[in-house]
Amino acid sequence: MKKILTWEELKREVQRSRTEGKKIAFTNGCFDILHAGHVQYLREARKTGDLLILGLNSDASVREIKGEKRPLVPQGERAEVVASLTAVDYVTVFDETTPLRLIEYLKPDCLVKGGDWKEDAVVGGDLVRSWGGKVVIVPLTEGVSTTNIVEKILSAYGTI
Repeated sequence: MKKILTWEELKREVQRSRTEGKKIAFTNGCFDILHAGHVQYLREARKTGDLLILGLNSDASVREIKGEKRPLVPQGERAEVVASLTAVDYVTVFDETTPLRLIEYLKPDCLVKGGDWKEDAVVGGDLVRSWGGKVVIVPLTEGVSTTNIVEKILSAYGTI
């Protein structure tokens, strides 16, 4: 089954799933250097709907958010890695720094973000609630982050 879809392909899949009565959950992020915290987060996000769609920041949007040295892993590889997880049903890439346009396009029933977000600050949360959906905040796995992994690598191996 193809899991990495264009926006148009994904919209058709969402519409088909809705006719079957399925609830659509959506999350997004960079997912640069996938780690246990990501996996646990996505597993919890999946529980909020019958289908979990992951909006993946493009390389350009990751650079804009995280700086010129990121992402460490190119978007095609990041998409393939997250698509391989059983918790994730579909992956699509977006170029903006926020997923607002994608959320508006797909109209998910549930918008899921990590515990580093406050519910009222979640981009698109007001939209999702306006059509009867909900926003769910999943607690973070303490001490696990891409930044921590990068710092450990630099500490162990120094700058290259």
